[in-house]
Amino acid sequence: MIGSTRALVRAPDAGIFDPIAWWAAHDPQRVALVEPAQRRTYTYGELDELSDRWRVVLSHLGATAGDRVAVLASNRTEYIPLLAAANRIGAMLVPLNWRLAAPELALVLADAAPSVLLGEERFRAVAEQAVALANVRGPTWCDLDRDVASLFARTEKQRGRSGAGADRTTAETPAMLLYTSGSTGVPKGVIMPHRQLHWNAVATNVAWQLTSHDVGPLATPLFHTGGWGVFTLPLLYCGGCIVMFDAFDPDRYLDMLRTQRVTVAFGVPTQLELLRHRPAWGEPLPDLRWFIAGGAPCPERVRDAVWDAGYTFREGYGLTECGPNCFTTTNALARANPGTVGHPLPFLHMRAVDELGERVADNAIGELQLRGPQMFGGYFNAPERTADVMTADGWLRTGDLVVRRDDGVWAIRGRAKDMFISGGENVFPGEVEAALLNCTGVAEVSVVAVPDARWGEVGCAVVVRAPLATVTGEAITKEVRSRLAGYKVPRHVVFTDSLPKLGSGKIDRRGVDSLAQRAINADGPEHSSGRRGIVADGRTD
Repeated sequence: MIGSTRALVRAPDAGIFDPIAWWAAHDPQRVALVEPAQRRTYTYGELDELSDRWRVVLSHLGATAGDRVAVLASNRTEYIPLLAAANRIGAMLVPLNWRLAAPELALVLADAAPSVLLGEERFRAVAEQAVALANVRGPTWCDLDRDVASLFARTEKQRGRSGAGADRTTAETPAMLLYTSGSTGVPKGVIMPHRQLHWNAVATNVAWQLTSHDVGPLATPLFHTGGWGVFTLPLLYCGGCIVMFDAFDPDRYLDMLRTQRVTVAFGVPTQLELLRHRPAWGEPLPDLRWFIAGGAPCPERVRDAVWDAGYTFREGYGLTECGPNCFTTTNALARANPGTVGHPLPFLHMRAVDELGERVADNAIGELQLRGPQMFGGYFNAPERTADVMTADGWLRTGDLVVRRDDGVWAIRGRAKDMFISGGENVFPGEVEAALLNCTGVAEVSVVAVPDARWGEVGCAVVVRAPLATVTGEAITKEVRSRLAGYKVPRHVVFTDSLPKLGSGKIDRRGVDSLAQRAINADGPEHSSGRRGIVADGRTD
């Protein structure tokens, strides 16, 4: 998303496509974005005008080509023209996770060193504290709630002048910098060049059959790659319509699916779990072609609930470093093959390899490796971390375990680094967690390895009970034993009120491991993490 209309005219061979500018020139009255909460609709022509206004404002605030423009805000319309505006001057947008505490945010700011920081008034205090902790030269602050009108008025006369950095923009120029949480606590800045955004949008539109007639919701935080890559940028590319949500609310969301005539909908499994318990769940949605879930393994009960309600359901997979959309399926294929993600997207090559980097046979578990134009541009300021995840011949080591069946259909099997060996057998926590999530009374679960005198390592399931559930550890393991081999069944079950989470919202496995160790080593059933249940051995293998 780079280059104003004028830049495209001057440099048509630059290989950069600005979808907002293109649709504004081609069909300016086409609806691009709807904000139900504000009862506001934006056309492509209006988004293009806003993008140009923001381009001038960012330049006025001191942003130039190569700079980072950070945003600390919940989902709001300004994000879309801000990305276009930053790109039109050759800068990159840095969406910040507003859930982070000041010390966590300081790590990101110290690394990104933005020249401009735009944010909502409610986040200003934490932003100022983070800037002070980061010990960097303070970026220019712009309050999205108070300063915008005056800035637009002050820079009105400068509109129409070309962005100085647009002519130097290439396919490899960074368009966005997204930070992902890591178990080490050190955030990783993923450089997303224009090439990656472009090819993800093109491949997604081709494989998922998205067109200018499609309407998709944006209810995933824009500091996550899914917020941008699953529907937002692909729909902007093909002239579709985005429905913007500042936060996910299940009742509002279901109402929006009907009133906005949404055709495709994305959600993480937790969101779908909330939706299926609402009164409007199951009401006809004649315009909806399918739900797609991603971001975490989807429990069988949630998948079945979507089908049972009369809707169609697909599972996806992706990561910030590639895509983020990596697979495609169809309604029929997804229905006949639950728990699979289908086939690779166009232009994307993939392979499953063992610990030595050799391809594994079909139907065998291996690490997923990816290569293609949807690849990231490396980690910001961290060439050694980039080298760690890339092979010598240019494949990305995802760290995720997959199976490619002999019919060419792929399935995700968890994280390679989480695998442990129990009695000589490989145990993949992702597989165990998927089975446990389908057990009665289990709302959330994470499985980690703990030492065992007999087996070397065994699994410990840290479980959050469903509301009002009184299920015991013995009941859970008895139920899951019918679905898993004995060596995969957790030896220990620990109950807790909530699982430790990273700033991104993902489960903090280091925190879970610490919680599990404390629980097992506790003298009695009551301890700091909650209620504990130690399951009898019961292994027959």
